[in-house]
Amino acid sequence: MKAAAVENVDKAIAAGTRFAARQFLPELPAIVGFDGTGTLADGTLAGFGQPRPPHGALAERTVIPAQNTTRAPEGIDPAVAVVISSAVTGFAIRTAAGFTPGETVLVQGATGVAGRLAVQVARLLGAGRVIATGRNHDALAEVTGLGADAVINTAVSDDALVEAFAAEAGGGYDVVLDFLRGRPTELLLKALVPNRIGQSKPTRLVQAGESAGARIALSADSVPSHLRPGDLRRRQGPGRTGRGRRLWPDRAVDARDGKLVTGIDRTRLSDIETAWQRTDQGGRRLVITP
Repeated sequence: MKAAAVENVDKAIAAGTRFAARQFLPELPAIVGFDGTGTLADGTLAGFGQPRPPHGALAERTVIPAQNTTRAPEGIDPAVAVVISSAVTGFAIRTAAGFTPGETVLVQGATGVAGRLAVQVARLLGAGRVIATGRNHDALAEVTGLGADAVINTAVSDDALVEAFAAEAGGGYDVVLDFLRGRPTELLLKALVPNRIGQSKPTRLVQAGESAGARIALSADSVPSHLRPGDLRRRQGPGRTGRGRRLWPDRAVDARDGKLVTGIDRTRLSDIETAWQRTDQGGRRLVITP
């Protein structure tokens, strides 16, 4: 192992609160971690996913199916490479929602690591307009610098948030990549309900997280009015899909060349007990190194 990120999903799996916790850690004791970067037997630096239990990515050594490894680009920092794997979620706008260049993308929860990368990915893919949401004013200002055309602060009253969603929608949101769920998504759907009969622009919503709540309540008028059947889709599992892993090398090259940027807090494995308790990343990814 050369680098592995500690993400919220790792903590949820360890706590047993993730819906698939038993699947990923079938026996205890076990070591968490779904992906990372490391050196193969011949010294090649590679990115990998889905290590064989019980030795997850936070182990010093682990075993990976050969098909789940990808050679890292020349000169890439292992810590940068493992964080950039989070950019795979941003590509859900294309792989799950059928995004085409020129469309409007709303990233719900854009101030976290994956959300910031998703804003950059949407811009790289040719989004006509990118709107980002979050609760922290300073963090939203940083996201603007990463490519967001407009930002919406969700730390306001319900009525004010609905108004903000409607005001920034313009001709409508083509794709929503949702890291939040819960209250912000309920209010977003309320804002998108048309106020008159007619053909409304459909919105494709991809759920990628639930940091604001595990459930949403849909009113009867919200789904048939602007969400087509099958347009609510959920990215499967906390690991990377096979399709996502094939995208990883290109994204790592983008990171190496400065097209994708993200903050990293590096901590040695010997300090994992203290690092595991940290909650102060604020848009930076905690990466464990040997």
